[in-house]
Amino acid sequence: MSDLLAALTPVALAAPPSGIVEVMNYGRERPGMIPLWAGEGDLATPAVVREAAARSLAAGETFYTWQRGIPDLRAALARHHARLYGGDVSAERFFVTGSGMQSIQIALTAVAGPGDEVIVPTPSWPNFAAAVGVRGARAVDVPMEFGATGWSLDLDRLAAAVTPATKAIFVNSPCNPTGWTASRGDLLALLDLARRHGLWIVADEVYGRFVWDGSVRAPSFHDVAAPDEKVIFVNTFSKNWAMTGWRIGWIEAPPALGQVIENLIQYSTSGVAVFLQRGAIAALEEGEDFLAHQISRIAESRTLLCDALAATGRARFVPPPGAFYLFFAVEGENDTAELGLRLVDEANIGLAPGTAFGAAGAGWLRLCFARGPDEMREATRRLVGWLERR
Repeated sequence: MSDLLAALTPVALAAPPSGIVEVMNYGRERPGMIPLWAGEGDLATPAVVREAAARSLAAGETFYTWQRGIPDLRAALARHHARLYGGDVSAERFFVTGSGMQSIQIALTAVAGPGDEVIVPTPSWPNFAAAVGVRGARAVDVPMEFGATGWSLDLDRLAAAVTPATKAIFVNSPCNPTGWTASRGDLLALLDLARRHGLWIVADEVYGRFVWDGSVRAPSFHDVAAPDEKVIFVNTFSKNWAMTGWRIGWIEAPPALGQVIENLIQYSTSGVAVFLQRGAIAALEEGEDFLAHQISRIAESRTLLCDALAATGRARFVPPPGAFYLFFAVEGENDTAELGLRLVDEANIGLAPGTAFGAAGAGWLRLCFARGPDEMREATRRLVGWLERR
């Protein structure tokens, strides 16, 4: 280790590299590559959103702004949540952040610190556990189970993981990468467990609109928790409205946390650019048709992918009930970190290795099917062809 690295903090040095980014960097410049490794689709941000941001820039809205977010956006978030979940929702519950990832970091900073533990059901998006670690806390993995009906959460195993050091449970539903989607009963059981032990729930419901049973949305902690419960929701504009590159998200939390969350935003980014927030308002208020279009084309891609892979008899999976990832295993392929690189070379498609999602993901691959049917058909042809050549 160089002298410079040795002078860094142990927490910084312990931040793990991303297995997803490793494959992306390996294959990013390949001609004809179909990139299914990251959690984003192939559509650009809708014009109505881009134009709202451009108007804001043209109007000179380039100054410092409200740390919690501009009042117009917080009010739009309140209306959006009232439409989705019902009830009278206060704008005081919402805080605008510089991405869903920053929402996670702020939530974890608020509830866990050095020596504390946060329970994370796995396989899970690696940034969850890493965000816990860079706060000096410890992520406690609780492996989910895969069976004939797909992935499931063993609530008894999760309860057994609670210790005096536990401060929070991180719940991502619908789940990246497995597609597991908590039922109302699951959410009630998790909430009851958190209440009994005085724990926080950090609820990542980013994929709540991407469910494949015809529902408008997935079950949510909004359905079962009181407004002043110890639940912090983290969310992003990235998925619903194809805004991954915008880096804007939000937190929903009891208003009593408001000053603390505002302080944490102040000492990280000092607020989100106003023109980004104007675009976000347009997404919330005028982006429903775009979201419906996304959901329709992704549903078609999900069906054709799952049908073609199932027909090979070489892939082990259950069609995911939520999110837009297929988490699957290939017979005889256990080293999926190496397999992800091979698929770049041998099939010119980019998939994320399951090892990137924790020990419970070993032997699995994640494929993002948030693509149009034509491109997904070609990606599926390449993957099936590779399986047939093995």
